[in-house]
Amino acid sequence: MRNTGWLIGAGPMAIEYTKVLKGLNACFITVGRSAESAETFSEKTGCKVIMGGLATFLVTNPRIPDYAIVATGIESLSGTTIELLRYGCKNILCEKPGGLNKQQIKEVAKEAERKQAQVLLAYNRRFYSSVLKAKEIIEKDGGISSFHFEFTEWGHVIEPLKKGEGVKDHWFLGNSTHVVDLAFFLGGKPREIQCFTTGGLSWHPSASNFCGAGISETGALFSYQANWDAPGRWAIEVLTKNHRLYFKPIEKLQVQNKGSVQVEQVEINDAADRDYKPGLFRQTQAFLKGQTQSFINIHQQLKLMPVYNRIANYSS
Repeated sequence: MRNTGWLIGAGPMAIEYTKVLKGLNACFITVGRSAESAETFSEKTGCKVIMGGLATFLVTNPRIPDYAIVATGIESLSGTTIELLRYGCKNILCEKPGGLNKQQIKEVAKEAERKQAQVLLAYNRRFYSSVLKAKEIIEKDGGISSFHFEFTEWGHVIEPLKKGEGVKDHWFLGNSTHVVDLAFFLGGKPREIQCFTTGGLSWHPSASNFCGAGISETGALFSYQANWDAPGRWAIEVLTKNHRLYFKPIEKLQVQNKGSVQVEQVEINDAADRDYKPGLFRQTQAFLKGQTQSFINIHQQLKLMPVYNRIANYSS
């Protein structure tokens, strides 16, 4: 397990990471920016924060850490990660999606390649107990034949939120890709895809109604839909030759067996998902141990950006 690390950010996600890092007995320091967030962070975690931001901290010429976790706001992810790469950090776990848009993600990927460093993205739902159990069932059944996912967002809740510049304009990338990434993680990335959009919202003008279909690299057919101006929720359905697996909500797993119409709850060992933010304990543990097989890296994310831009009707 990597020895010493930096946690960049002191907001809500940094608080969740701190709980996990303490649970793993990891050695780390936290670097934050504002006194307000640092005070809240310390109250909730019992840990101190080095204030003033990363650039000020790096002026003190600290030793390069074994790892860094970037848990800032989405608008700061790419800049913070590039700053760490240029300082010499080689192992970075960056909160999803790695940047606000394709250009920012491209810049991070370029710098990671130049520095021969590893930047992994923190899509924690890949590490849910429900997902781990589903992967066991899928493997026994010989793989996935088709899958469907829904990434409906509650527009009436999101509209009044105060977010950094550009965050809500790219809400699909910053938030909805949690479920899209998981669907493609289970069923395979798209080999072919057709995308359709209509509408738009004051805070997300590119589209509000989405649907599409395609075939994945594994040969599985897939479809998706979402309507941000109507009721709904995130969901994934995965079909194998023997089972239909339901993630609705994604923290839970239900199964329908071949020849039956009954949908039953699957027993899962989700203690870690109840003690910590779901998926975060296993994700962080895997990162610290250098077990990277279940992560997506910044270069793979860049390759997916044309697909994400088509789904969301983004121009860039």
